Amino acid sequence: MNDRWLRLGRFGLRALRITASTVSLLELLRSDLAGGITAGLAWLVFLQVERRLPAAQASERMF
Repeated sequence: MNDRWLRLGRFGLRALRITASTVSLLELLRSDLAGGITAGLAWLVFLQVERRLPAAQASERMF
């Protein structure tokens, strides 16, 4: 059960990271610097959190 939550959490974190980077790019293209920088900082935080998680096992990386 714990493994399932870990995989779900990794998936959610990856989704948040992709969403934050997309929003950051779109906001910067719309010349909204405050929104773009804020979303960029959120992306950076999500990236750092993902890097600090324990390494995924080989079977988990396949999914």
